[in-house]
Amino acid sequence: MIRVTVWNEFLHEKIHEEVTKVYPDGIHEALAKGLAEQGLELRTATLEQPEHGLTEEVLDSTDVLIWWGHMGHDQVDDHVVERVHQRVMNGMGLIVLHSGHFSKIFKKLMGTGCDLKWREVGEKERIWTVNPAHPIAAGIPEYITIEHEEMYGEHFDIPAPDELIFLSWFEGGEVFRSGCTFYRGQGKIFYFRPGHETYPTYYNQEVLQVIKNGIRWAAPSGAAVPVRGNYEPLEPIKAQQ
Repeated sequence: MIRVTVWNEFLHEKIHEEVTKVYPDGIHEALAKGLAEQGLELRTATLEQPEHGLTEEVLDSTDVLIWWGHMGHDQVDDHVVERVHQRVMNGMGLIVLHSGHFSKIFKKLMGTGCDLKWREVGEKERIWTVNPAHPIAAGIPEYITIEHEEMYGEHFDIPAPDELIFLSWFEGGEVFRSGCTFYRGQGKIFYFRPGHETYPTYYNQEVLQVIKNGIRWAAPSGAAVPVRGNYEPLEPIKAQQ
């Protein structure tokens, strides 16, 4: 069983009618419902909860954390960011969605500004699978078409991804590295671009399948924790005379 926490700031849905119509119970609840399947144990957390719902107890019992944020990045307490960062370094998986590229935790893990081009006119997005052998692409077609989405365009100010799985093309002509993986410490990070709050992207079954695949990829491997620092020899050493 993979234990998944879906985190969403849950702000747009309360104040913007057009978002409420698409996600009446919040993006986090739509994701939790859409991702539900055997082998995944899902729960949700939001910005307004104590410690943003990401207490030590919650994170210690989370194998993969999914993060969606936009207008509330600056409201996330730095001590919670540090707590999430440490858990990732210790092996917890992290999936960052759409505008989560500007979250404190993603920028801390990337070490860059994470800025990009953007345009919101509801244009077509075609997400091309450029690494079909990767586990996150399992069962995904050659491309996913989303009829209406917000555009993100290059240059995306991130480090070179360890793996590039998906590349988006937009009706206006831009392209974007929309499915990227990174390794930090013992943790695995997957950034997946689609998911603007005014469009029903998180009801798209192919998009949900990518995220499900991402959860299974990002889950802790179970490998032994590395030992560092001064270390006693495993075998007897014959000292030089």
